[in-house]
Amino acid sequence: MIGKVLDNRYELVEFIGKGGMALVYRAIDKRTGHSVAVKILRPEFNQDAEFSARFQREALAASRMSHHNIVNLLDVGQADDMRYLVMEYVQGRTLKDVIRQKGALPPTVAAQIGIRILSALQHAHKNGIIHRDIKPQNVLVHKDGLIKVADFGIARVAGRDTLSTEDSVMGSVHYFSPEQAQGKPVTAASDLYSVGVVLYEMLTGQPPFDGDTPVAVAMQHIGSKPRPISELNPAVPPAMEQVVEKAMEKRPEKRYQSALEMAKDLQWALQEPDATWLGRLPDQPISSLVYHTGTTGKQKPVRSWKSIAVQAGAIAMVVVVIVGVMAGGLLIYDQVVNLTEAPYCLDETEADASRLVFRSGLMPEITRVSDPVKPVGTVIMQSPQFGTSMRKGETVLLTVSTGPQQQEIPTLIGQNVESARNELDRLGLTLLALPTRQLSTYPWDTVLTQSPAAGEMAPSGTVVQVSLSGGSVTLPDFVGMTRQEAMFQIQQLNLQLVEFRDVQVADATQFEHVAAQSFFDSESNTYQPGDQVMQQTQVMLAVYVSNQPTAGVEPAPTDALYPSETEEPQ
Repeated sequence: MIGKVLDNRYELVEFIGKGGMALVYRAIDKRTGHSVAVKILRPEFNQDAEFSARFQREALAASRMSHHNIVNLLDVGQADDMRYLVMEYVQGRTLKDVIRQKGALPPTVAAQIGIRILSALQHAHKNGIIHRDIKPQNVLVHKDGLIKVADFGIARVAGRDTLSTEDSVMGSVHYFSPEQAQGKPVTAASDLYSVGVVLYEMLTGQPPFDGDTPVAVAMQHIGSKPRPISELNPAVPPAMEQVVEKAMEKRPEKRYQSALEMAKDLQWALQEPDATWLGRLPDQPISSLVYHTGTTGKQKPVRSWKSIAVQAGAIAMVVVVIVGVMAGGLLIYDQVVNLTEAPYCLDETEADASRLVFRSGLMPEITRVSDPVKPVGTVIMQSPQFGTSMRKGETVLLTVSTGPQQQEIPTLIGQNVESARNELDRLGLTLLALPTRQLSTYPWDTVLTQSPAAGEMAPSGTVVQVSLSGGSVTLPDFVGMTRQEAMFQIQQLNLQLVEFRDVQVADATQFEHVAAQSFFDSESNTYQPGDQVMQQTQVMLAVYVSNQPTAGVEPAPTDALYPSETEEPQ
């Protein structure tokens, strides 16, 4: 599917994941260039009336909502018998992933996330939509700290299908309400029970009920009380524990009756964490708790001082709430999105350890110490230790071994220079090759001498100086060979061709044959065919070419192959 373009608009570029009835891809909207999420109904369900209806139901539910805490629907389509939905792309992680990584979240962070989930549900419930599958896997944490509720795939439109028992036992068993477990009709209070379960897991690091089978978990939702939050995490304040307990009441009528009501108590729990009773904030739209507020209606031209004071108090409350929400968003970013963990770097090479640190959003800092056991270049200590919670951009100190304080110099003579260099690197020593090579029957780049000598003891970091073989080759006579034959010989003998010069001639039988040759080294020593020289000796050849002029090109002089050494510069 990668690379496929739906309706000449959405190019699938990356597989994101799969759910019970759909495959999800990241795609590029070719009209805007933006990333979007495309949810495609699985091929095996295209002809299934029930799944097609559920998929269509999600599109209907999503089309009735537009909210900053909901993954919004952008488009609906069908291409090549594939039904698909186009949603906004949220770059980040699921809340479940966050809990798996970090365990219990700070109570203030959990409450802020809960308020944003409730904001999304208040909007959905107001539009007659019941989600029915609230769980951490369906809550997305954007890289900027925004919270988005996703996957209305089994949502129902209240008043139309809610009273039907058909497929009413839906949702994830660890998070659904007692009435869902019993196959009874669901209401908005069912979603709020699930929010209570999600809050319980955020505050404790584990869901309230678990078991070997889904039925065992479902039965606990119906008849068992969860272990008190304060026993699992004493840091959770009493007021917040009360909010979760009320949300998870077994009987729907004893729970919160609206997302707004629950959000107000969460907000109160943040302000009065040690309260032993649930307070109430003044009535106001939930959007003012989590986003913004506005006023509607006509104002009276004359108002009493009392009404002005009341309105001023309300405005002050709204300002306080907005500031709190902004601070809450920063808190989510700082405590969830911007946090990472120190990776495990011990015994890794310096390069691999640095990559692990960078991948975690951290910065490596290297120090080096001698170690009698650990190989040179491996990490022997790190600070902070593996698993430590850190903010992205912070530094991980990696201590890298330089080997023992004293090393025995190995035998390098006869080795290739790269092999010798690798052996010294492993021991924490440094190789320095002399620039001047020696004529030798040993192959090119072979170590001929070394200092210090093999067997001597030297501290880590010692420089070992070596001389290298320049090899040995007998210079051939290239005159009369074709250009291609001469090139082949030069490559075979490891000589260095520095220049071809053209010599014009009328005899076509001599075209592309070598007319003359010159051999010299980097120190301007010249040689003749038959001389024994080092490899990489430089070669310059003159080759016969046609003397017929080419249009627009002045013929080259033919009186000499090379300029005279006594010729004055022009």
